[in-house]
Amino acid sequence: MSVSLQPGKLVSLRGRDWVVLPSDEEDLLILRPLGGSDDEITGLYLPLGGDQPSDARFAPPTAEDLGDFSTARVLYDAARLAFRNGAGPFRCLAKLSFRPRSYQMVPLVMALREEPTRLLIADDVGVGKTIESLLIVRELIERRKIRRFAVICLPHLCEQWQAEIRAKLDLEAVIIRSSTQARLDRQIHGDTSVYDYYPYQVISIDFIKSDARRDVFIEQCPELVIVDEAHTCARPAGASASQQQRYHLVSRIARKPNQQLILLTATPHSGKPEEFQSLLGLIRPEFETMDLPSSSQVQRRELAKHFVQRKRGDVEKWLGEDTPFPQRDAFELNYPLARGYAALFNELIDFSRKLIAPVEGKREQRVQYWTALALLRGVMSSPAAGVEMLNTRMSGLAKAAIADDAKGEQEDILNPVGDTEFGHEGDNAPTQVIERADWSEHQRRQLRDFAVRLGELSGNTHDQKLAITERQITDWLREGFCPVVFCRYIATAQYVGEWLAPALRTKYPELDIQVITSELPDDLRRQRIEEMGRSKLRVLIATDCLSEGINLQEQFTAVLHYDLPWNPNRLEQREGRVDRFGQQASIVKACMLYGADNPIDGVVLDVLLRKVKEIKRATGINVPFPEDSQSIIDTITQALLLNPKRAIRTLQNAQGVLFDFNDFEEAATAKAAVTHKLDEAAAREKASRSIFAQHAIKAHEIEADLREVDEAIGDPKAVESFVTSVLNNLLGVQMVPQGKGYRVVTANMPAQLRELLPAGETLFVSFVSPTPEGFHYIGRNHRFVEQLCQAVMANTVNRQDKRAARAAVIRTRTVQTKTTLLLFRCRNVIEQTKSHQQIVAEEMLLWGWRGTPQEQREYLDHAAAKTLIAEAAASSDLSPQARAGFLDNELMLLAQLGDAFEQVAEQQSRRLVDAHERFSSLMEKQRFQVVYPVLPMDLLGVYVLLPEGPQ
Repeated sequence: MSVSLQPGKLVSLRGRDWVVLPSDEEDLLILRPLGGSDDEITGLYLPLGGDQPSDARFAPPTAEDLGDFSTARVLYDAARLAFRNGAGPFRCLAKLSFRPRSYQMVPLVMALREEPTRLLIADDVGVGKTIESLLIVRELIERRKIRRFAVICLPHLCEQWQAEIRAKLDLEAVIIRSSTQARLDRQIHGDTSVYDYYPYQVISIDFIKSDARRDVFIEQCPELVIVDEAHTCARPAGASASQQQRYHLVSRIARKPNQQLILLTATPHSGKPEEFQSLLGLIRPEFETMDLPSSSQVQRRELAKHFVQRKRGDVEKWLGEDTPFPQRDAFELNYPLARGYAALFNELIDFSRKLIAPVEGKREQRVQYWTALALLRGVMSSPAAGVEMLNTRMSGLAKAAIADDAKGEQEDILNPVGDTEFGHEGDNAPTQVIERADWSEHQRRQLRDFAVRLGELSGNTHDQKLAITERQITDWLREGFCPVVFCRYIATAQYVGEWLAPALRTKYPELDIQVITSELPDDLRRQRIEEMGRSKLRVLIATDCLSEGINLQEQFTAVLHYDLPWNPNRLEQREGRVDRFGQQASIVKACMLYGADNPIDGVVLDVLLRKVKEIKRATGINVPFPEDSQSIIDTITQALLLNPKRAIRTLQNAQGVLFDFNDFEEAATAKAAVTHKLDEAAAREKASRSIFAQHAIKAHEIEADLREVDEAIGDPKAVESFVTSVLNNLLGVQMVPQGKGYRVVTANMPAQLRELLPAGETLFVSFVSPTPEGFHYIGRNHRFVEQLCQAVMANTVNRQDKRAARAAVIRTRTVQTKTTLLLFRCRNVIEQTKSHQQIVAEEMLLWGWRGTPQEQREYLDHAAAKTLIAEAAASSDLSPQARAGFLDNELMLLAQLGDAFEQVAEQQSRRLVDAHERFSSLMEKQRFQVVYPVLPMDLLGVYVLLPEGPQ
């Protein structure tokens, strides 16, 4: 390739100036229009002949470009905000639609340290694991280390991932699952598979895990795979067939040589060491056998290169940057059983006790015990859930159930104590348990009678749980909170919605109340939630199908646990849907509802959930479910409910009616065991966080790079300043400050800009993230900003109306000596010495000097020149002839400063070398970057500042 066609060079072709970009093929010339977007990148196959590019040079300004000095900053911002190839070592930032928080850069640094990238990102719920993984994706694409990537996630999260990739990276990923594969296949010509054809993929794990599809995907999967909610892919003892398939899929992907893999989970350690270690083994096989508590410092340091786990306290003030998380106001609310409900419940307890009468075989006895416990749990959830269970066809299926149980594949389904970690599977009433009992005819008649009586207890009069929920939701709505009510079962959610909707709408006619369960398709769930955001008052009633992965912080500000989860991980997952980064409310509410005279709630609340919350308040750590808590809960429940020699006695205290555990030796012993296990888990988690919170990566090590990137490509404040200046001053569009944003009247806005914003004569826009409710976010890579930058640059260079000034001469009190400011657009080619891969990096440079040719000139650096651009203002008028004369004299001087300009360009390139060397040192690698400037630099603007008084 000739010198004139080297990357970064400016060439002219078909009446337009283009920048040459790196190309992998010698005969293929890749071009981007000068000042154009990445969408306009074009390839030219040179052997075909035809029009050939010629060397071009950006024309300097002349007297025809003289204008208002106050628009010089607009030109500077328009040029740098249009850059999509930043010059700093973090190359992804110029391509993002948002400015990530500084702490979110830590996993990116970790990813770049290792080849191939293997990471387990286990930051707390709501900290931003999705954003952190997408930063890595974009950086690896920009460094040309990957061309394709896939996100493997739970089925109901596919659309959310697709939307996040589109919004954050401006990339269009396809969703691959049973409902889309046929359509995607039809769009492909030939025999290529969807996994090989589409570069960016979001794949349902339950679609791809099957034997029929897994092998093809593993063979053709992209270079980078992200696994969301990775704890669902662990390999615990006694795992179901579904979990085994998930683990088999991910473990085979992990075994591929040079495969890049990122695992995301807020709950990496469920309390079972073998499950946690199976996750670690996906990162590196030797990690699976590592016993973390007894591991050596060397082993821990090695694991810490791949594992990051931070709680909110670790990131709230990282790098001096305030990350606003809401304050969680958590409380408990109890309710008494109405007389009819209490009488029925006591009869069910007696029925349950008789059901646990000794039977032959340990498995048979366990099935009977679980059956009784499931019955009680369902009936206490709601009359609807209880009736559904009691009316189930109860044919003799016990033998089949026991046979299935013996295979070790049905324990998660049979056991109602073990709340599954799979939220989308956890909202079905456990009628399977009821069906698996071998009932006598007398028991069947009793169950039918229970079902009839229970059905008569629906509604606020007999169901105090429903009544107190209505009162609490009413209070929250009056205070301005919008709640999510989480239920355990589908039937319960539907029941609560059916009764609450008319009761609440009598007080709030405009209320939008919706019920969402796994019975709704994923896209309909998402659509309903988005539509609810348009209502001022809203209440969502949901099952645990929405307790993982779904972001609800933009629409809701409170959580009510209608049914207590029996796993504290689920409690945190539910509340984390609302209490997370991006929540605009300063306070979010969280209420645990429990039955004051419900022994099951008493066990779970007093023994497990309160202790977990106490540890969270004290340490900020979410404690995983202890390994044997399930058996301990079993023990206590048996002691309280299922031993006919025991009587259930309640006592009244300040917190309501609770159980006296001192009455039962088994219960007190088991409670002490749970407390001990939780304390052990808390200590283990605290030690783990001290290792994996990544304190080894110090803030100051990347602070300079982040600051330089913000300066080079513009931070959110620069976007705000640019948009408001152009709309108000150049285009005459009314833009008035309003709260944390602006009210924009679109009447005078050009059509090509107007169509890039939401419809409406009046819009509310904001430049901050999290974005205030009711405002539309505008980031630096928003299509509107991109189009505005191109319009300003085009009008300015072509000397059309509504343009910025490429040249200005003013008298000002800001300077004491004649000062000349130059605005350069610089291009540098960055080459990696090992791979010889190149990118063209762009940046803006402000430079200048004080004095005249007859005096010793004092040169100004970028910071000093930028200050003058921002602060200088004309203090008196100059005639057009005088301004033109001063400018002509300055342009004649510029022609003599070619050597000085080249020195400036070389200084900039050396600064970039320093930045890349600093970054390489941070990564503990010797992958130094070679940078050379593309000369000459583009001279965009010349501005002469004259002091007041005679010259």
